[in-house]
Parts: sequence; C-alpha cells; structure tokens
Amino acid sequence: MSGGRAMLIMLERELRAEFRTRELLNTTIVFALIVVILFSFAFEPVSSEARRLGPGLLWIACLFAGSLMLNPTFAREQVNDTLSALRMAPVSGFAILAAKMIANFIFLSLAELILVPIFDVLYNVPLSAVTGRLALVMALGTAGLVITGTVFAALSARARMRELLLPLLLLPILAPLLIAAVGATASLFAEEPSLDRTWFTFLAGFDIVFLTASWLLADYLLEE
Repeated sequence: MSGGRAMLIMLERELRAEFRTRELLNTTIVFALIVVILFSFAFEPVSSEARRLGPGLLWIACLFAGSLMLNPTFAREQVNDTLSALRMAPVSGFAILAAKMIANFIFLSLAELILVPIFDVLYNVPLSAVTGRLALVMALGTAGLVITGTVFAALSARARMRELLLPLLLLPILAPLLIAAVGATASLFAEEPSLDRTWFTFLAGFDIVFLTASWLLADYLLEE
C-alpha cells in the first residue's frame, strides 16, 4: 500500500472517530473561548491596548487549546495496542504521523475559525482588512504547533504521566514559534498593518524543519 493511500485511510478514520462524538473538538472550543473571554475582563479592551496585547493573548489561547487537543492524540491507540498493529502493517511510520498531524490541524483550525471572530468582537480589533494575511499566519503557526505537538505526543504516549510530560517537552520547543507568531500577528494588528516578512519566513522555516525531521525520524519515534 502506498504511503499516500495509507495516510488518507488513517486520516479518514481519525476524522470519522472525532466527528462522531465531537468530544475533543467541543471541549477545545469551549476552553479556548473561556480563556479569551476571561482575558477580556483583565483589561479595558480599547483599541490601543487591544493592538498591543491582543496578539499575545490570541496565541496563548491557541496554545492552551492545542495542548488540550494534542494530549490524547495517541490515546485511542493505547486501548487495544492499536499502534503496534499499525506498525506491523505495510505502511510507513510517517504515514501514521502525517494522518495524525493533518487531523489535528483540521480540528485546531476549526476551533480557531470560531475563536478569531469572537476575539475580534471582544477586543475591538478590526481584522477585516487583514483577514487573508492573518489566516496565513495562523495556518503557519498552527501547523508548527501541530507538527511538534504530534511528534512529542508520540514520544510521550507510553509514559505514565504523559499529560504532564507533553507540556514540559513541548513548551521549550514551541517558544521560538510562538514568538514569531506573536510578532507576525502584531505587525498585522498595527494601525498601519503589514506582514513582517522576517517573522513570516521564520514560521515557514520552522514548519519545514520540523516536518522534515518528523519524516526522517518517524519510524524511530513510533518504536519508542
């Protein structure tokens, strides 16, 4: 079986399993919205304050939502040792990881599609003029979060305290990504919005480097 076909089959399985119950998706959306709403009470959301603090608050909400969503990435495979069965199948380890990454990207992007418009209303930041560029920055930042998060979820899948281990492993690696994402978003939130090419290039490079590393090390990651 080709790697692409195997990936699509496993991706369909991931999407069907989640959309059947929507437990993880609903929990993530509610959690992210609570974070954004609570932050809106912490300061007066006037235009100047929102432009200055908004990018960081938006990505903190995305990070919390992503951490909640990525933790159980391999939980289903632990119940009946499905991961071992998948590793015995004639498919590459990267096909398994890629299916998980794409599924997580879809789920987190759906949460962000609800989160960003509500953020726009609560923080009084006009985003209509930068919708396309903001979507591109969000996509690159979310991809980096999902790629690294899925890899470390695979590493910590068999650990006893994986709920605590995953954030400890993930947050130091994600720090450069979050700084770049906040910087790129802040340039779009400015009074004269423009996409900072330095931060944008860093985001793209981060995604490429970690995606390549996961492709090269996928078999070793899943064996561990």
